[in-house]
Amino acid sequence: MDYEFLKISNEGAICTLTISAPQSLNALNSKVLSEMEDFIDKIDSKILTLIITGEGDKSFVAGADIKEMSNLNETEGKAFGEKGARVFRKIESLPIPVIAAVNGYALGGGCELAMACDIRLCSENARFGQPEVGLGIIPGFSGTVRLSRLVGMGMAKDLIFSGRNIKADEALRIGLVNAVYKSEDLMNNTKELAQRIANNAPIAVCYAKECINKEFDMCVDEAVAYENVMFGRCFATTDQKDGMKAFLNKEKVQFQNK
Repeated sequence: MDYEFLKISNEGAICTLTISAPQSLNALNSKVLSEMEDFIDKIDSKILTLIITGEGDKSFVAGADIKEMSNLNETEGKAFGEKGARVFRKIESLPIPVIAAVNGYALGGGCELAMACDIRLCSENARFGQPEVGLGIIPGFSGTVRLSRLVGMGMAKDLIFSGRNIKADEALRIGLVNAVYKSEDLMNNTKELAQRIANNAPIAVCYAKECINKEFDMCVDEAVAYENVMFGRCFATTDQKDGMKAFLNKEKVQFQNK
């Protein structure tokens, strides 16, 4: 499928998905969401790390398309929210790590997209926020769900109730992002992290992501038991044999992803 609003770039096992709708600061409308869903559903199994970013140096994703939303009725609004939430859940549920390279505004749906990724890196000019209440709505792409899990309930309520935007340094302080870089250094640092992840045993990385995601809502005993099961499964892989053999022989390992 040829995409109108997405640019796809592959470098070895690393894929960069760039949302490209500069006329709207990369806002998310139904078409953009459909293209993203199509891409996620068909992502190449050879990809070991996915980077998501926005076109240009001003905006990651400025939000959902307000022009499209302005005339929706209750049923249509619910359907639009469900579509965005479904796409973001698919991103969150990908077995491979997903890194958001936030290169500017990440407001509303843009902040929610970043939160659906596993790791968030941003430039110094990045701005985050959930300003929906100023438009008479609430976050609709799972923002009320993920923000509190990332920054705590009190801070999530502060940001959502007030609708205020925060700068990169505050986003780092409250744990919304993992690191802040100069604009010109953001992508290089993002790709460096993506490559570091891709160099590790792919199955082990996927198992680790599965454990972290699934164990979050488990009680401690259930979570420990689940980790033990996944830990054991690692020993059925060729990567585990190769990795430990290389370590003991002081050799560099080349994982086979099996």
